[in-house]
Amino acid sequence: MRPPILACLLVVSTVAELSAAPLKAGAAAADITPKEFPMNMPGGFNANLATTAHDPLNARALVLDDGKTQVVWVVIDNLGVPKKVVAEAKELAAKATGIPVEHMLVSGTHTHSGVNPADEPSAADAKAVAYRQVMLEGISQAIIRAHASLRPAAVGAAARPLTHEVFNRRWYLKPGKMPPNPFGEYDQVKMNPGTSPEVLDRPAGPTDPDISVLSVVDAKRKPLALFANYSLHYVGGTPAGQVSADYYGEFARLMPSRLGAGEGFVAAMSNGTSGDINNVPFLVGRPPRAPFEQIRIVAGEAADVAWQAVRDIPKHQNNVVLGVRQRLVTLKYRKPTKEQLLYAQAILAIKDKEAIARLPRLAQDYAARTLSAANRPEETVDVILQTIRVGDVVLCAVPFETFAETGLELKQKSPFGRTIVIGIANGKHGYLPTPRHHELGGYETWLGTNQVQKDASEIVVRNLVEMMGEMK
Repeated sequence: MRPPILACLLVVSTVAELSAAPLKAGAAAADITPKEFPMNMPGGFNANLATTAHDPLNARALVLDDGKTQVVWVVIDNLGVPKKVVAEAKELAAKATGIPVEHMLVSGTHTHSGVNPADEPSAADAKAVAYRQVMLEGISQAIIRAHASLRPAAVGAAARPLTHEVFNRRWYLKPGKMPPNPFGEYDQVKMNPGTSPEVLDRPAGPTDPDISVLSVVDAKRKPLALFANYSLHYVGGTPAGQVSADYYGEFARLMPSRLGAGEGFVAAMSNGTSGDINNVPFLVGRPPRAPFEQIRIVAGEAADVAWQAVRDIPKHQNNVVLGVRQRLVTLKYRKPTKEQLLYAQAILAIKDKEAIARLPRLAQDYAARTLSAANRPEETVDVILQTIRVGDVVLCAVPFETFAETGLELKQKSPFGRTIVIGIANGKHGYLPTPRHHELGGYETWLGTNQVQKDASEIVVRNLVEMMGEMK
């Protein structure tokens, strides 16, 4: 294997001593529902204009303070985490609270029925620019208000599986059933290949069924916050044109009732390693669902499992050690080969509608993405990797749609008693297939869906394991 390009900059190295002052915690939520419509809901290949909001979008923040170190975890109802928006929001919160930006973890839920802000304040889309300000204020104010509400607290963590709602969406197909991919080639596996037993052979990877919870209670042992993590993509089943936080938002709405929590309690569900996982029960016929029905079903089951996990915690601790590690890791952007570039140019040169209809599905979309990758001026990208220690619990933040087996590998290699791997955190740089999956092909590995070098998952794992080791 060629040596990867890897320029690592250790931005922050903060770990408390082996004793800690009594813990303090604060939590807050801020509404980031768009007020102006129509706005596009990204996540597909065609425009999907939102005209109204079915349920609210929020930024939910948790601040922990052990007397020496403060850490922040924010979950936002958004497809991804716009890197520049999040960086600015962290700066605003840091100025108001004194918490270093490197101690702040901001992750997106990956709802496909949310709207994205403009990455730049000078963008042409006026509504996206306006929503940029809504998100900036929402993230920063959630952190500021959570910090202002710090009070004596205790934390505990646990995990319980919810197995029957997670399915690996990458499948080997039976002989002769694989269609050509957009590049005119044949992959070994296919994403979302339908549910026919005449077509499907076997899934190409595992799932991680655990719902992990970080539970926070106040000095009177009353629920203060619960931040959960589940390796399941969005559920969907929403009507066109309606903004929704998907099952993540419904989970947050249900948890106060599950835990008997009072006013000011904040719950959040973050996205785990769900890059190859969805909610489609392949080979099993699911009855038709009404709009939002499957969202409610999954959220209710997840809330039940989270409640059970909280009951498994033997005792919430108020003297835990906090710590942070953050690195900037430089990865190579993928570039098309000469052959891929020539193929893309030939595909885009086709103008006849009947000829276009005979092309493989999405051929012209990915031809355009191939040219875009070829013309990208940058050769490399710096991505943020982060680990946060909360006693014997560690959060690993990855700025990709990460595969389940990568999350399972990190949990297996972690020196901590409990490991929570959070995807789409502190930025979003596309899918992160493993080298094995790159060999298999499929949507998540295609140039234009995957952006960075093919061994990037190994680089990410190696760095996060080192960072966890440093904190332990």
